[in-house]
Amino acid sequence: MLTLSPGHVSLDELHDIYRREIPARLDGDAHKAIKAASEWVAEAVAGGEAVYGINTGFGKLASVRIAPEDAIELQRNLILSHCAGVGEPMPIPITRLMMVLKLISLGRGASGVRPELVIQIEVLLEHNVTPVVPAQGSVGASGDLAPLAHFAAVLIGEGEAYYDGKMMSGGKALKAAGLKPIRLAPKEGLALINGTQFSTAYALAGLFEAWTASKICLLSSALSIDAAMASTAPLLPEIHNLRGHPGQIQAAATMRALLQGSQIRDSHREDDPRVQDPYCMRCQPQVAGAAIDLIRQASVTLRREANAATDNPLVLSDGRIVSGGNFHAEPVAFAADMIALAIAEIGAISQRRIALLVDPALSFDLPPFLAETPGLNSGMMVAEISSAALMSENKHLANPCSTDSTPTSANQEDHVSMAAHGARRLMPMIDNLFYILGIELFCGAEGVRFRAPIKTSPALQKVCTAFYKTVSPLTEDRYMASDIENAAIMARNGTLLWAAETDFPRLENLTLET
Repeated sequence: MLTLSPGHVSLDELHDIYRREIPARLDGDAHKAIKAASEWVAEAVAGGEAVYGINTGFGKLASVRIAPEDAIELQRNLILSHCAGVGEPMPIPITRLMMVLKLISLGRGASGVRPELVIQIEVLLEHNVTPVVPAQGSVGASGDLAPLAHFAAVLIGEGEAYYDGKMMSGGKALKAAGLKPIRLAPKEGLALINGTQFSTAYALAGLFEAWTASKICLLSSALSIDAAMASTAPLLPEIHNLRGHPGQIQAAATMRALLQGSQIRDSHREDDPRVQDPYCMRCQPQVAGAAIDLIRQASVTLRREANAATDNPLVLSDGRIVSGGNFHAEPVAFAADMIALAIAEIGAISQRRIALLVDPALSFDLPPFLAETPGLNSGMMVAEISSAALMSENKHLANPCSTDSTPTSANQEDHVSMAAHGARRLMPMIDNLFYILGIELFCGAEGVRFRAPIKTSPALQKVCTAFYKTVSPLTEDRYMASDIENAAIMARNGTLLWAAETDFPRLENLTLET
């Protein structure tokens, strides 16, 4: 169980929640501010002044006054009417991360909910009751309304949820876990569905996965450099220090460390007729380093957003209840677009190295398509084609979502961020990227194998040994799909990073990286 301090939650903690699906609760100190804000909301309900979402309708219906005796029904109706999401359910780890993000936001003490509501979310997390949340239906503006409503529905015994690995009604899931539905007080339904937690959860998941990929691509590129007998001169420290970008400097340093002691490099250092290598070999620190810096920028935005109060209206520290626009997810949309660009470019340059390694015109004495008996065997021919297809798909998916907008809610919400699908599209892009990197690792390992008896570096030898424990050398054509699947899994789960026993760039405030 993690205890979180709203406003100060770290990437480490969020990463732990995503990777390990551990429960979380708020620090007890947060309850004082939560309670104070709920009391100000109670006063507003009893008063005569119109306060949006407390004694009025919502969106375009904000001018409709609601009688005090209907304030509680108003919140329930809000949740049920907004359960209009469609599509496949969110993955459970991302749903649980979303629930924790909502917990953190409510914990800032600006949402006007009672401590009982916060406790209800904590209890669901602890008892592994996970709402079934359709992943489509938010434009990332007036909060992630539809997906957050599906989450909120389970709190009140409606909707659907997973419990003990089974999908059932929200009411049955609560009962099976020994829990009871909560009755929403004024403002609580609105506080639950207003906010960016759906978009932010997907963006954070994309961030964590993209960071792993940014490190794996240094490993795969180093392996490809040795497989292709490419030059390591472009990795010299002074080249990168003269430019000054931190990611580039660190990427080059990691690649130098991975290639240190390579017999393959020493074997062609003096008599290699080539003057320069193609950019996919020579410019890897510049491309991967830029991606690393971009992911780091996105991480700063997303950590801030994870700790933010993003519903509407907000209860300010002096008791005023004021409508604002913190629910607009433009920062998340921009961060998601940045991560998407990094994912696409890491895959693009990786795919070009795959293409180089299988092309006998470029691969410096490697057999065509890395086949031991070319002609009789096709080797990595179609694996390279698959990597090209995935690269192209990611290029299309990388087109910015934040530049799109469409008016909704009778033009009341006339500019929206599209952060929801901007963040959600990161997961299929990540899947594509790890397949590309897995294929490159396979090609690189095979290329190094063909250089025997000359050996690659000690670090890369360990990586190849770990790789071939799961995927056998390609001595003749065989069914390839399972090999590619296993290579992608190894790229994603950190196995090969551990095997390298080398320092990789770090994401600030994130130590539990794999």
